Amino acid sequence: MSRAPFDVAVIGAGAAGMMAAAVAGQRGLRVVLVDHAKRLAEKIRISGGGRCNFTNLGAGPAQFLSRNPDFCRSALRGYGPQDFLDLLRTHGVSWHEKHRGQLFCDDSSESIIQLLQRECQQGQVAWRMPCTVQAVHREAAAFVLDTDSGPISATQVVLATGGMAIPQLGATDFSLRIARQFGLKIVEPRPALVPLTFDVAHWQPYAALSGVALEVSLSHEMRPGAKDLALPPSEDSSPVAAQDGKAAGRRSQANRKRRRGSARAEFLEDLLFTHRGLSGPGILQISSYWQPGDPIRVDLAPGQAMGEALVAAKSGSRQTLLTALSAIWPRRLAEAWLAQSDAAWAGKAAAMGGAGSGADAAGNLGSLRLADVSDRNLRALGEGIHGWTLWPTGTAGYKKAEVMRGGVDTAELDQRSLQAQRCPGLYVIGEAVDVTGWLGGYNFQWAWASGVACGRALVSGAVQA
Repeated sequence: MSRAPFDVAVIGAGAAGMMAAAVAGQRGLRVVLVDHAKRLAEKIRISGGGRCNFTNLGAGPAQFLSRNPDFCRSALRGYGPQDFLDLLRTHGVSWHEKHRGQLFCDDSSESIIQLLQRECQQGQVAWRMPCTVQAVHREAAAFVLDTDSGPISATQVVLATGGMAIPQLGATDFSLRIARQFGLKIVEPRPALVPLTFDVAHWQPYAALSGVALEVSLSHEMRPGAKDLALPPSEDSSPVAAQDGKAAGRRSQANRKRRRGSARAEFLEDLLFTHRGLSGPGILQISSYWQPGDPIRVDLAPGQAMGEALVAAKSGSRQTLLTALSAIWPRRLAEAWLAQSDAAWAGKAAAMGGAGSGADAAGNLGSLRLADVSDRNLRALGEGIHGWTLWPTGTAGYKKAEVMRGGVDTAELDQRSLQAQRCPGLYVIGEAVDVTGWLGGYNFQWAWASGVACGRALVSGAVQA
């Protein structure tokens, strides 16, 4: 049986895959791009609300999580945000900065997809789509892809099928399975940039706040004795499980600090209450650091020193606690917060101007006038506002996650080319690699950078038919 002679077979026609195929093709290599989807690049199409948050002006190694935080440095240095902007200018694609360095298309995500298609056409890339790869194996000096459209032979294979986030768009663990087949270690995958969920009974008092949003400061600090989240475990042979939802600017940058062996991350972003837990940009950011059993800390009034502000406001004031908090929060949140304040308030209520029994006063906390509350208790209330500690029980899973955390261990790959060191000719790029960016265009920048690094490193010399 004759087989098409290709220098490179790229599996996965997403952001990283099309970029790698285009770069290699334009260098004169014979490239075939294979994808099982019926519609091209759906993840690009839906990203950024349909306008594709295609990069971030501040993209650099500090915004990426990995067992080896320096692994992405070479690729990002070789192809940064300005390089992609140059490509957009070449194709006449207009863009704008929306928020804290996040860049979006003026038109729609389709502009990015068409740009990548044109780049592939310029490199005379051959397409096989829809085409499902059923197996990949070695045959002499070539890799052979067994597909539902017949075998494809190439001297090099690029795994660019991404991770398991958004399975409804066809996401699978294909790259991880093939990587493991060729002996590469995998860092345990799990959902990232994903809403966090809570025990139903525990969250019931806040479920009615669904839709309420506000800017907060969120932080995660690894509990004592836990493994460093920046260094998730590497496994050799255990199955890749979806683990859906279960364990498995001003200051938009994360404050990552090392203290006594712990890892800390902090973000100033919006938070959104949902029926099951918390979402919004801030929660998505912190979710990449969170592990089952870890708490998260929420400052509901960042930069406001609420305790002192409440004490200062009580002089000559007849306003209630509810009125005071409703001035900085949505009223529904103020009501729920006061209704669910720490049980210690019940014991302290009698000291609040003698306002009835402990139970009654605690139950009517919002109706208390600031002037009737001691300075000590106002400061204690402020501390609670700035340090709301929550214990998520899980995540909303891959169906709601924007990306997958973990993937092929970077120790297996050459950081300049993304080639597998123990399997020459096999490359892994994009989300399938254990490099995960923050929310805000960073993961697309990793796709462009890793795709270009790989595309530049691929060599000619295809197997003859």
